Amino acid sequence: MDVVMKAPADLLREAAAGVVLDREKEIELALACFVAGGNLLVEDVPGVGKTTLVKTLARLLGLEFKRVQFTNDLLPADILGGRVFDPARREFTFHPGPIFAQLVLGDELNRASPRTQSAVLQAMDEHEVTIEGETHRLPDPFLFVGTQNPREHAGTAPLPESQLDRFLMRIELGVPSRETHRRLLARDNGNDLRAEDLAPVASPGELLEWRAAAARVHVSDAVADYILDLGTAALSRGAHLSPRAAIGLQRTARALAFLRGRPHVLPDDVQELFPFVAAHRLQQFASDPADLVRTILRETRVP
Repeated sequence: MDVVMKAPADLLREAAAGVVLDREKEIELALACFVAGGNLLVEDVPGVGKTTLVKTLARLLGLEFKRVQFTNDLLPADILGGRVFDPARREFTFHPGPIFAQLVLGDELNRASPRTQSAVLQAMDEHEVTIEGETHRLPDPFLFVGTQNPREHAGTAPLPESQLDRFLMRIELGVPSRETHRRLLARDNGNDLRAEDLAPVASPGELLEWRAAAARVHVSDAVADYILDLGTAALSRGAHLSPRAAIGLQRTARALAFLRGRPHVLPDDVQELFPFVAAHRLQQFASDPADLVRTILRETRVP
């Protein structure tokens, strides 16, 4: 596994770094989320490279990519598609919407109405959509990435708990450092590298192979108990993490261990990933979910 499967992942991180500067950690986290088969939420202020990061990963993984710009007048049919009358055939036929792609970016997700936000719930969880009583399967692999502006920004609507729980991970990019800003300015000469200029270094089939290999990474009973103990610690403080969160944390820890070339999960993997898997699920229970995450980690015994 180490020789055959890890090299493409290393190559992907290196290639992405040519377009997305100084985001090696975020690239690794996003890739771990994809290998785990989960949906990713990227939250930050406009202009820090959220869309560029997603487009770059889609290009390097060879995934069919579609982008949906969420606005307050967007309708569910604009995402899912619908039945349209075909005069030549004198019948209604289904026209798929942009959700029928291997990687779908829901840009500024929290600018849409709650009704439109909920339109993607079935796709995120079951990888299928039901329209007028007919169920349509989505491509395999299927990945949904949502970006959102901070909740305090004007024109945003909070994502419902059911949707937040369907995002395996949430990451933030943060404002680039002064040195990164300088590098961005230096390469702004009309010849800078774009996501569209990159050649794929993997394929959708390889991503599925990585996913299968990651599922075979060993999780000891002690590490599994540690994951459960983190959930218990959250509950003792009046918060709740769903079984989906615990399963997602284990899957992501397996994916991260696989990407780093290890056949087993370490408690350090769980500790490293817990903030990204748990914080967005805890925001309904705490004014500062990041502080709650730190408290849970500090008070839970590490095996």
